[in-house]
Amino acid sequence: MLRSTLTKWGYEVVTAENGAQAWDILAQPDPPPLAILDWVMPHMTGPEVCRKVRETYREPDTYILLLTSKATKSETVEGLEAGADDYIIKPFDQQELQVRLRAGKRIIDLQMRILNAREELRERANKDLLTMLPNRSAIGTVLEQELARCHRDRRTVGIALLDIDHFKKINDTYGHFAGDAVLRETASRLRLHMRPYDQVGRYGGEEFLVVLPNCELEQATNQAERMREMLHSAKMIADGTEVSVSASFGVTVSDGSERTAEVFVRVADEALYQAKARGRNCVSSLRLEHSAQRCG
Repeated sequence: MLRSTLTKWGYEVVTAENGAQAWDILAQPDPPPLAILDWVMPHMTGPEVCRKVRETYREPDTYILLLTSKATKSETVEGLEAGADDYIIKPFDQQELQVRLRAGKRIIDLQMRILNAREELRERANKDLLTMLPNRSAIGTVLEQELARCHRDRRTVGIALLDIDHFKKINDTYGHFAGDAVLRETASRLRLHMRPYDQVGRYGGEEFLVVLPNCELEQATNQAERMREMLHSAKMIADGTEVSVSASFGVTVSDGSERTAEVFVRVADEALYQAKARGRNCVSSLRLEHSAQRCG
């Protein structure tokens, strides 16, 4: 009768024949957001199911309505302390049940809005809103994780630090809207010309940091060379104007001995400085005392 009534009200209903089955359903990775539990059930009581659900500490919480014929105050408190959000005494009026379910649905909807807002704030905190790439903090975290993995698994990780050449001149000549468009297009081209497991973030201003797992120095340098050629080979449309854009790259690779991201980036920055000193639109690679340069 309850299933038929709930279906008529527009709910998608999943039924359980006893408390153990109810717990199995509610323990799934994507459980129903709302549960109606009888207090007295075989194998596991309603309050016992409530306690197990609350012990999981998942978000969003399952809203639990407890059906009970126990009308004393102490028993009601027991059910609520077990983790039930609300209760209704049997035999219940259908209109009362419908109203209580609506209240539960409002709470569920509020939970989802809060979780979505929190996720949006988390994303904004880790994303550069102009290019929609990870920001400096986020790409720095990625690099630290790859360095730790590199040390643990005895493999390499490379980085390429790139700087758009004469970016101030682009802003001064074509305007800041054009400069923003160049940054967005640079980010888009970089994303399209990377391996699926490489990551790129905006490191600051017109600088971008590319993290290249499982790359030897030659491989990382070749990948940077492909990116340099891709950026320079076709003009960008910036605020309705065609703009020729190039970038300088500094590349380095860690074999696991260097686990400090700050020092690692500093070596890439030194290689980038070498590329600029050689006339820009270059790839310069550096590891320890060894270095190599390529210029377009």
